[in-house]
Amino acid sequence: MVKDCSTDTVAQAVREYEGVTRKKMIGNMIRSLRIESPDVVASFGEDAAVIRHNAEDALLLAADGIWSRLMEADPFWAGYCAVLVNVHDIAAMGGRPVAMVDILSATDDRIRDEVTRGMVAASSQFGVPIVGGHLHPETPYSVVDVAILGTARMDQLIFSNTAEEGDRVIAAIDLDGRVHPSCCFNWDSVTMKSAEAVRAQIRVMEDLGREHLVTAGKDISNPGVIGTLGMLLEVSEKGAVIDLEAIPRPDLAAIDLPFEQWVRMYPGMGFILTAKEEHVEEVCRRFAAVGMAASAIGEVDGSRRLAVRYLDRETQVFDLDHNGIMRIFSEGETCR
Repeated sequence: MVKDCSTDTVAQAVREYEGVTRKKMIGNMIRSLRIESPDVVASFGEDAAVIRHNAEDALLLAADGIWSRLMEADPFWAGYCAVLVNVHDIAAMGGRPVAMVDILSATDDRIRDEVTRGMVAASSQFGVPIVGGHLHPETPYSVVDVAILGTARMDQLIFSNTAEEGDRVIAAIDLDGRVHPSCCFNWDSVTMKSAEAVRAQIRVMEDLGREHLVTAGKDISNPGVIGTLGMLLEVSEKGAVIDLEAIPRPDLAAIDLPFEQWVRMYPGMGFILTAKEEHVEEVCRRFAAVGMAASAIGEVDGSRRLAVRYLDRETQVFDLDHNGIMRIFSEGETCR
């Protein structure tokens, strides 16, 4: 049961969470950068850009950076996460990660060494090599950014903007983990796992794309499970109502973790997906086979609003038509 929690409390906590509010600058950035190209199949709003390579294959290109506060708290974990989040971005598209490059700025040798140690640990675990990059030594700040290249067949891609009315919303999360000691909003379910285990979890997304079992998907990122769904719905120009009771979660009482904190956490392995009703059971079975809890938590509708429901209470979290998370559309503009 979701105890000691109201829909109003959850909605406000998600709406005001920094992992969500930091996304609001994306729209203006996109409008200043957007350049059309005939070989770019998808770009802004997706977890990775899709670039046509030939008639059958696509290159996937993504980049991500790590909050400076995590660098300050735990440089090793920051380096590990710099790799982890990029691998997730390629997996979320139904792709296979190929290689990474990094840009590292470090105030001293200790931070540099710890960050690179974390990057190497994750690179080895997920089997994705770091093949180059750039170093800014002795800077007044410490920042790590990673870019990743992946591949996928054009016919197995999973996009964010293709959810359809009537689709079921599925959340898949590895619950076998811990709150990371360096960041109370990170759920670490990866550092203690074998390379075989985490690679199998990543491959599920590739299989789902190849077999066309899902209609849309994203990896659960800094906005958490509800905020990430909001981003998917925003670019799909759809809405949804989700049942808080159905969201996969560990025994929160046993680890003294409030529910409204759980739904804002970045999980070491987690995805939000939409699928036709007839595929939900099979999608959940695929994740269960690799140790991830997956369940249908709601349904996509045409409202362009995301609401949460618990028992007989329903509260709107986002009005995506008037106040989107990323605000990537100008007035009257759509992603089509």
